[in-house]
Amino acid sequence: MKILFYSWVDYLDAAGRGGGLSVYQRNLIGSLAGRGDVRASFLASGLAHDLVPGPPRWEPIPALATALAAAPDHDGGQIPRYAIINSGVLAPSHADYGNLAQLDHPATEAVFADFLRQTGPYDVIHFNALEGLPTRALEHAAAHGAKVVLSLHNYYPFCPQVNLWQAEAMHCTDDRQGAACVTCLPHRADRRAVRLMYGLDHKLLTRGIAPGSRAHGMIFWLVRRVGWRGLKGLQRLRRRMGAALYPAPPQAPCTTSARTATARDAAAHARGFMERRAGMTALINAHVDAVLCVSDRVGQIAAAYGIRPDLLRTSYIGSNHARYWQTTTPALTFLNPDNTLNLAYLGYMRRDKGFFFLLDALEAMPDAATARLHLTVAARAGGAEGRVPARLAALRPRLASLTHLDGYSHATLDDLLRDIRLGVVPVLWEDNLPQVALEMHARHIPLLCSDRGGARELGRCAALTFAAGDANGFADVLARVLSGAVAPADYWADAMPPVSMEDHLTELLAVFQRG
Repeated sequence: MKILFYSWVDYLDAAGRGGGLSVYQRNLIGSLAGRGDVRASFLASGLAHDLVPGPPRWEPIPALATALAAAPDHDGGQIPRYAIINSGVLAPSHADYGNLAQLDHPATEAVFADFLRQTGPYDVIHFNALEGLPTRALEHAAAHGAKVVLSLHNYYPFCPQVNLWQAEAMHCTDDRQGAACVTCLPHRADRRAVRLMYGLDHKLLTRGIAPGSRAHGMIFWLVRRVGWRGLKGLQRLRRRMGAALYPAPPQAPCTTSARTATARDAAAHARGFMERRAGMTALINAHVDAVLCVSDRVGQIAAAYGIRPDLLRTSYIGSNHARYWQTTTPALTFLNPDNTLNLAYLGYMRRDKGFFFLLDALEAMPDAATARLHLTVAARAGGAEGRVPARLAALRPRLASLTHLDGYSHATLDDLLRDIRLGVVPVLWEDNLPQVALEMHARHIPLLCSDRGGARELGRCAALTFAAGDANGFADVLARVLSGAVAPADYWADAMPPVSMEDHLTELLAVFQRG
């Protein structure tokens, strides 16, 4: 069986982009090592560009990129890896927000079809993302004769923001026929600037200058300070020269107000977002043989947006952390001998992940409750709101203890979680299936979850679930834990075991082979 895996980012990306998706892709391809019945290849698109814009093309990812890979757990790059250069669709979705090229872009589609002809034939084409390619690539994949499988790791076909998260502030339940999408991103990326940065990054990578290196940082600093300003200046000069050589024709008398024109533009943009969703849904329904949902909740959302129910099946992703299920045991009680509770939040200081909700909820709880909490926060500050250090400092004396780590690595995770009795996954968006939830659950650490996304499906424990964004509900659940009314046994009574990569691969190959 010959399989092509697709994602917008090389799973051995030198900059470590792709997050949990790249980790999953590395683990999946690594689990194929040594199988004589499967030959795998990998294709990425949307990030690699030439400095001087040119037509799309495909080429092998150079061995140099593998040598510079930021992924410590990679497979050594033993499978063929390719990239489409100069794709008409930038990735990830935020870089090309709402661009209808995400639906179709003939030049990029032609390159994708040529790639399939030249490197195939493939029995299966497994899309772990659609970002970076026009969605009409699904039609070319089906025409190639391959079985086409799509895994939904986010909500890209239905939401150009990919996470149903309105204006970086709230869960999106009504896009108002696309009108809400028009104003959804408070700050949109300048497509030209993004493409220039991607071109420079690709050029440096081919010269052995890796992201994170001193040389790479200095060059990008100079470009941001000088290069982009210079490019905009050149564009202004070109516009002036063009205006002098080709004067604009006389304008017709204005018959509509600026307000009316603006309203008309907004309505056209809203229709564009609806066309994008309808087109992507239709292409998936017509050309995909199986849509794999990483949690039941993802399948429910996909069906609500029009994906054919007969295509949908839940396929919980495999995790290398599943091995801890056999070497750890559930605690008998949540509480320490002094009646305190050790709980942890892992991941990112982001509003959609529920980090700021967690701070709000803890700040609102009575001192008698917070004084019994030993809280560990292992989260990178990144672009977090500036008051976080002050808020943590103010919260510290009200807690039994507070440990803050600027992120974590898998090498340090065992020590970090050694004494943790309860993990907190308070997401405000429909988080498909957070990696942090899998990491803690596999170590027999129960999860206190909001009712959004797939994390709550791991424990299936209503007693440790609260309504997303409900600080009182969160406090009530913690109060029941602190009182002893909820015990670890309640969580594990109906909990699902984590899926190993081996079991996930077996399931995946069965999907690939099914007629």
